[in-house]
Amino acid sequence: MSETQQARRCVSCGINISGTNAASFKCPECGRQIYRCAKCRKQSNLYECPECGFRGP
Repeated sequence: MSETQQARRCVSCGINISGTNAASFKCPECGRQIYRCAKCRKQSNLYECPECGFRGP
C-alpha cells in the first residue's frame, strides 16, 4: 500500500477517510499530515503519529 493511501486512513481506527467531517492536520512534533474520521474526532479517541509516535487526543 502506498504512503498516500495510508495517509488517507483514520490514524485512530484505520477506516478510509471520506466526507466533509474528517479532520486533516499536521503532527505537532514532526509535521506529518494526519487524518482522523468524524467519529474518532467526536469521541476524542487517542491517535498516534505513524512517523514519530506522538500521541494526542
